[in-house]
Amino acid sequence: MKRDGRSFDHKTLEEIRLMAVERVREGEPAAKVIEAYGFNRTTIYKWLNAALRPGVGIKALRSTKATGRPRTLTPAQERQVFRWVNGRDPRQYGLDFGLWTRAVVAELIEQKFGVKLGVTAVGELLAKLGLTPQKPLQRAYQRDPEAIERWQRETYPAIARQAKKEGAEVFFWDESGFRADTVHGKTWGVRGQTPVVERPGQRQSISAASAVNANGAFWFCTYQGALNAELFVELLKQMMASRKKPVHLVLDGLPAHKKLCVKEFVATTGGRLMLHFLPGYAPDLNPDELVWSHVKRTGTARRPLRKGESLREKIEEQLAKIQKMPQLVRSFFRAPSVAYIGDC
Repeated sequence: MKRDGRSFDHKTLEEIRLMAVERVREGEPAAKVIEAYGFNRTTIYKWLNAALRPGVGIKALRSTKATGRPRTLTPAQERQVFRWVNGRDPRQYGLDFGLWTRAVVAELIEQKFGVKLGVTAVGELLAKLGLTPQKPLQRAYQRDPEAIERWQRETYPAIARQAKKEGAEVFFWDESGFRADTVHGKTWGVRGQTPVVERPGQRQSISAASAVNANGAFWFCTYQGALNAELFVELLKQMMASRKKPVHLVLDGLPAHKKLCVKEFVATTGGRLMLHFLPGYAPDLNPDELVWSHVKRTGTARRPLRKGESLREKIEEQLAKIQKMPQLVRSFFRAPSVAYIGDC
């Protein structure tokens, strides 16, 4: 049976070549030696001729490291590609597209380095650099990076220190809305045949507010309709009714949160309640946003309402479960976007 040398690793082939040539030099017939190893008869003569090369000799039979395909980009250029793509927008480099694709990266590489790569090669390069295709988070262009950094480095740490000095608690507040006819997430089905998920024909909607604390405390309530200042005051009264400690409440700058009647109510608490407002267009700084993300990815999102079921009851049931799971609430504070809270 003839053997294919390609089935052996380099080290094994090297040993076979050296032993075969040595046996021939010791007097064995070349044809018998190569037959014993199962290789083609002409192979042994190639090895013998290589070993006779002047100045090389037996070294010609040793394995050498394959050079492989030459690099198209240098290591420094590859690192530059990573810096271009990571956290940047293609439009910053004059490209007419707001998302990174392999074709867009290839275009930028050609512009900057004069090297033309195919999309497959670009995909391999991006994978090598630890970059993967992901659905981007959306951020308002009105965001003020300086205000956000100031909040993380100065404003919030000052709030935390003040609360600790007063023996108060820091809570983060947010509101959200729910609809019974909304189905979140995906399900499997035959290609070209969109699956059908049953939901109530009658539209139901409910709003909810909640407040979370880094120690795992969780408060919530539900209400109908949009939030206005008067309703916000009533919700604050409900939250404060069972509080034994003062509360520093962090929330967004919704107009209803800043009305005069809200300020007047806060003033009547005698310092038991203080409001602090997050920088504009920065909901990712609020861990309570992660509560709503969790609720909308589970619960009614996975188990649509059946006939006769109440959306309000379902949402309250799910929020009540969260209230009994302080470890889950604490986990929301470990997200990278709100890691600044744990640093204080």
